[in-house]
Amino acid sequence: MATLRVPDFVPPASEDSEELMKAFEGFGKEEEVIIRILGHRNASQRKKIREMYERLYDKPLVEELQSELFCHFRDAVILWTYDPAERDARLANKALNSWRKGIIPFLKVRGKGIITNLQVIVEIACATPPDHLMAVRQAYCSLFGCSLEEDITSNVSLPVRKVLLGLVSSYRYEGNVVDSNIANSEATKLYEAIQSKHLDDDEFLWILGTRNFFQLKKTFECYQNKYRNSIYQDIKSRGNGVLELVLGVIIWCIDSPEKHFAEVIRASVVGLGTDEDSLTRAIVARAEIDMKKIKEEYYKVNKTSLDDAVHNDTSRDYRRFLMTLIEDKN
Repeated sequence: MATLRVPDFVPPASEDSEELMKAFEGFGKEEEVIIRILGHRNASQRKKIREMYERLYDKPLVEELQSELFCHFRDAVILWTYDPAERDARLANKALNSWRKGIIPFLKVRGKGIITNLQVIVEIACATPPDHLMAVRQAYCSLFGCSLEEDITSNVSLPVRKVLLGLVSSYRYEGNVVDSNIANSEATKLYEAIQSKHLDDDEFLWILGTRNFFQLKKTFECYQNKYRNSIYQDIKSRGNGVLELVLGVIIWCIDSPEKHFAEVIRASVVGLGTDEDSLTRAIVARAEIDMKKIKEEYYKVNKTSLDDAVHNDTSRDYRRFLMTLIEDKN
């Protein structure tokens, strides 16, 4: 399902590091070298390159990239070069700081607005495995001297704070274990909370925040079978406030992350201008996970290819780097 293309033979990290250093020193077109090397290495291989580069040249690779590259290309390469847990911890911190400062970008999704700062937290908690969330929380503490939960509490007001804290503080079982009786019962509990507009009800949030993803998908299926509408539709019908919007993102990220990220990409390139932050985040975060499924979903909904959309809305080295991550041609 990933689109990242790693060559059959990958040179030792020492060779990759030396080639990158020479490019930085002016012995080759550095953008081409960076794309050719980092754009074709998986997370484990990029980690080895980071460690080897600092060991050989006594300078962090990310600092070199920061000083040598520019604009959106620089931001995308650096985000890709980070360890995935550190990347998401930094994205979460940036999102929470932006929310606190009132920097509130919106994406149009199915005619509604999604607050992109807070959806970053939801993506980390609901569209990645539980082990990754734990690693992000550990990285967050190391990088910022406080916990992710503390910063959510400081920067986000109730009732959304309660929702986000429930998501990031729990640890879901990762196995494919489903109990149909529980799914049927909890579908009713979710329905009753939505109909009574108690969207911050403790049990409602406990179900969404702690059940494993397979169990929740079964619950959402039971919900639609019993009440005809999807749970996403019923939450949308309760209003367009921040709480309803965040809950809608939670449902999408749990039930069909490929649909969510396809829509994030579509919204980032549609209309005048480009939301490069959202576009970069979606591609960097999913190129090693499910970008093929995201591309299929994108085409299904928009009747055009995701590759064409990204190509037409970006330029130069930034375009070349993103296309390297998403083009799955042999």
